[in-house]
Amino acid sequence: MSTKEVGWDGLPVPKRYWAILAIAMGITVSVLDGTIANVALPSIAEDLQATPSMSIWIVNAYQLAIVVSLLSLSSLGDILGYRRVYIGGLLIFSMTSLACALSNSLLTLTVARVFQGFGAAALASVNTSLIRIIYPKRYLGRGMGINALVVAVSAAGGPTIAAGILSVASWQWLFAINVPIVIAALILSFRFLPVNPVKRSGRKFDWISGLMNAFTFGLLIFSIEGFTHGMSLSILLPGIGVVLLVGYFFVRRQLSQEYPLLPVDLLKIPIFSLSVGTSVCSFVAQMLAMVSLPFFLQHTLGLDEVVTGLLLTPWPLATMIAAPLAGRLIERVHAGLLGGVGLSIFSVGLFLLAVFADQVSNAGIALFMAMCGFGLFQTPNNSILISSAPQNRSGGASGMLGMARLTGQTTRASLVALMFVVFPVDGTYVSLYFAGGFATLAAIVSFTRVSLPEPELLRGKAKSG
Repeated sequence: MSTKEVGWDGLPVPKRYWAILAIAMGITVSVLDGTIANVALPSIAEDLQATPSMSIWIVNAYQLAIVVSLLSLSSLGDILGYRRVYIGGLLIFSMTSLACALSNSLLTLTVARVFQGFGAAALASVNTSLIRIIYPKRYLGRGMGINALVVAVSAAGGPTIAAGILSVASWQWLFAINVPIVIAALILSFRFLPVNPVKRSGRKFDWISGLMNAFTFGLLIFSIEGFTHGMSLSILLPGIGVVLLVGYFFVRRQLSQEYPLLPVDLLKIPIFSLSVGTSVCSFVAQMLAMVSLPFFLQHTLGLDEVVTGLLLTPWPLATMIAAPLAGRLIERVHAGLLGGVGLSIFSVGLFLLAVFADQVSNAGIALFMAMCGFGLFQTPNNSILISSAPQNRSGGASGMLGMARLTGQTTRASLVALMFVVFPVDGTYVSLYFAGGFATLAAIVSFTRVSLPEPELLRGKAKSG
């Protein structure tokens, strides 16, 4: 299947549906495996005779591998093709999932999880780039809506799915169940995923930048994790100093590159840089709230675990409804306006939880949770971010979007821990206020995009009716 034609504008139906199914299946297993292992850590540690502190690396190894390789794989997507990188990620993910299931020691499982993380990074690095060429320009928001829905449901459903599997099988099946799903995704990907419509000959991968990127972000995540787990400042401070030094030379190198690994060239596009800022602030707000809310509901409000689980449920349920809806609304409403409205609702929900949760019934708390999950902002923000980049730089834009999400994920525990240390009595309240503040800032940034010209991909929506 060739997409080299100048007038390429997405796949026709039904090929489009099979292609997006291939994307959805791959993203589902990769997101699930980022959370599903948390529930099984006690069982895995006991079975492999590992200490609880050492077993944490089963989770950390996966996240660390994604962080250090995401931008490099995004760049390879621009060079080799998004389809190739995605299929390669599926192959790696399937083999390493099987390796995880067959592991008989903590070391072998951790190593398998590292390579599984590389596979997941390949999937995450190009999934939005593929959506851009799978869907016609005027329907890009619908594809982004489906993607946001899959990510939200997978992230929220991870613990429940893990608990269900562990109730009838051993922890090995948490990984083994990936294999048939990924094989099905591989078959669909080979058959229906398109190749890049725009290619630049002569472009080579910058291995030096790749190594500097891995070192910078790897050491940064190590420092964040070290802070969270109370690592000595005598170790943390030199590490942070090295991060700043290497990071400085890394960014300086990127500024001199025609196609930088860290897409600083795209940040020169005003609407792109504003969208990145919106993403970072919104993800930090989400993660701050998601980590602190269980403590808030149980320790501050005195609710039990069952009620806490039920009250957290309206958040992902509202996202499931709002994400596809936003995908259609973006065809008629400016993405900056739609994102700003969604983020405003999100921030109001967070502030209402912080101020009135101890004064209302459980139904009121559930309503506030639903407001937080009313995800009108993720779909338009992702759409405007990916569409504002040139077609041949879609990989860089996709990588930047992934890094924005990872920034929120990797800083969440450290931010909440900091709130609990500085405010030992009111740490949960302060965390919610900070989350509301980040959401408000994201809304303000999103609204400023309304005055900027929309990307070409979104300008065709008026003609589409």
